[in-house]
Amino acid sequence: MEEDEYRSTYHEINDRRCVFEKSVNSRRSTCEHGRRFNLADREGVACSSEAGNRRCQVFLDMIRRNASFALQQRHIDGPLPHAKEVKVQTGGLLGLQGLLHPQQAEAGQVDNIAGLLREAQDRYSEFEQLPYTELVKTIVRFEGRSKRRRRR
Repeated sequence: MEEDEYRSTYHEINDRRCVFEKSVNSRRSTCEHGRRFNLADREGVACSSEAGNRRCQVFLDMIRRNASFALQQRHIDGPLPHAKEVKVQTGGLLGLQGLLHPQQAEAGQVDNIAGLLREAQDRYSEFEQLPYTELVKTIVRFEGRSKRRRRR
């Protein structure tokens, strides 16, 4: 399947893409609103909640903006290269989980993104009030899976 054809079909069957799709597909997080699907040989994640999707987008934009220096980016106005995007998404969610639930600070998995973000909003009123310096530390420390060596 050509890449343009794949993207076109993807958008036809997934009208609301999960903002944290890379983290979900890396098996580091799940969400009550997420719905997995397969297209060709790839996996996608759709979001069943318009309000939840907006909440996730606001949080992701905030962690991208606050992590730009740590990621050696002048400014971030959209998705990053794959590995850095996984680092921001998963590291940001794990950092938030550790902030809200210190007993889970060392967990490697986030069980419900939507619930975590609702809880953060309830506790801090707005995402702008979160202690991003603490979240960025978790993003910087986060390591995705190591690169696989190609067989020759």
